[in-house]
Amino acid sequence: MKKQIIFLMMLFIAVSFLFTEAVYCQTGTAVSKDGVKISYSSYGKGDTALVFIHGWSCDQTAWKRQIPYFDKKYKVITLDLAGHGKSGKQRTIYTMELFGQDVAAVVNKIKASKIILLGHSMAGVVIVETAKIIPDKITALVGIDTMQNFEQEYTPEQVAEVVKPFKTDFKKTADSFIRNMFVKDSNPAFVDSIVHKMSSANPKIAISAMEEMFKTSYIKNPPNIKTPVWCLNADLWNTNAEGNRKYVSEFNVHIMHGVGHFLMLEKPDEFNKQLDEIITEILNKTK
Repeated sequence: MKKQIIFLMMLFIAVSFLFTEAVYCQTGTAVSKDGVKISYSSYGKGDTALVFIHGWSCDQTAWKRQIPYFDKKYKVITLDLAGHGKSGKQRTIYTMELFGQDVAAVVNKIKASKIILLGHSMAGVVIVETAKIIPDKITALVGIDTMQNFEQEYTPEQVAEVVKPFKTDFKKTADSFIRNMFVKDSNPAFVDSIVHKMSSANPKIAISAMEEMFKTSYIKNPPNIKTPVWCLNADLWNTNAEGNRKYVSEFNVHIMHGVGHFLMLEKPDEFNKQLDEIITEILNKTK
């Protein structure tokens, strides 16, 4: 009898755990403007949704250190842009505008009174595109080590020069390119893990996205968004805050020191604390 009671208790705990996990993380798909299916995950509850978007040649696992921290107070959404992770890969050209449509498709499926978009690296451009598409649904944009200089632009010749070595030998070029995104004190094993993941991306998709990203020019095509913008950037590269305010009137920047481009994974505790302060500031201004 005692063994039966213990067995039933263990079974109850196991079932309860599975149920809790199912509620804790819900996965789904949204259909982008061109019909590509976009995979996303939802965690936590709340009237405010934090929608995290990964950068070039990454996927939604880039935010694994943020989910357990922020899902206690907010609804947390992570997603895979088209061509990445579990999302569809049938696109011919991976433009920033279509990536913006990917995010918009996910936002249109979730229920929240306030939506904050958070984009790392290339996704800084993507969240600006999203804000153009669904301006009335977005409370604020938060760039993560991105938007350093809205006045930086590349000629078609310069874009071709940057991309050429990736077309010749993607893995070798990507390896070198990515290693320059870290500081000298970055953990070598951590660096290797990021390099391996990104350099293993589909070259065709990665090169297309890179070409389209470098074609972006806010000088020729200003953002034209009224959405307030915050950035949490590393000090690896300078951020031209004053110059950026010519294009976005409310541009705010916070700097993390002594950390590389993947600050959310390299120093997650410090990053989460600073990001939490930014989100609190945003929400206090929108009460």
